[in-house]
Amino acid sequence: MTAPVLLDRNGPIALLTLNRPEKLNALNYATNDLILAHLNELEADDGTRAVVITGAGRRAFSAGGDIHEFSRTIAEGIDVAVREFCQRGQRMTARLENFPKPVIAAVNGLAYGGGCEITEAVHLAVACESALFAKPEINIGIPPTFGGTQRLPRLAGRKRALELLLTGDSFSAHKAHELGLVNQVVTDGSELEAAFALAERILRHSPLAASRILTAVTRGLNTTISEGLRIEQEQFARMAATRDVHEGLTEWIERRMPDYQGA
Repeated sequence: MTAPVLLDRNGPIALLTLNRPEKLNALNYATNDLILAHLNELEADDGTRAVVITGAGRRAFSAGGDIHEFSRTIAEGIDVAVREFCQRGQRMTARLENFPKPVIAAVNGLAYGGGCEITEAVHLAVACESALFAKPEINIGIPPTFGGTQRLPRLAGRKRALELLLTGDSFSAHKAHELGLVNQVVTDGSELEAAFALAERILRHSPLAASRILTAVTRGLNTTISEGLRIEQEQFARMAATRDVHEGLTEWIERRMPDYQGA
């Protein structure tokens, strides 16, 4: 049986591919669980410094949660549905959001529902021109369940997010860029190359510094500015005595390329 998520390594960059193209890469429970398992593996691998996530095929990044599976679960009762669908999906998107290495989405088609929520959760995103996004959960009588009611307003602003959440209307890659949901819009078929190029630009720098920045930003967004500044100080203090800091300062003074070791 083909795995619903494929893991490939390209040097320091890992590629996760949502691999249910016949179902438009819908996020069933097995897919959510395997994303988490691969992220656990990649966090422990010192050779992996960035992760790119995309969808198999040309039609969809992910069309969202697997509604057929969800409908069977909701028939088992509210507690089961909350545990198996909502909490399971939220664990997956929270893991992406809090991952200590940069995660970049290469959106290659439809990114509806849970697919849009993955895009909201990851640190950076590149979309092809023909990609379409939507928050269509209201069409089946539910709110978003993988974090969409919380992350989209933080990215796009309250009123613009509510329009999308309350209408279920689809929106283009260029609109997603305008809303701050994606960093780049590129020609169809070049989104994976663009995501890897973005990762390579990050890999020039200290992996420890990148991790500290991710932590400070992710934790700080959910606090007051004063609490966020304390988090920033904590992350700086964790870096100050590392070899990478001394290497960075020395290369700046000596005008040479740094040799970061992640230590």
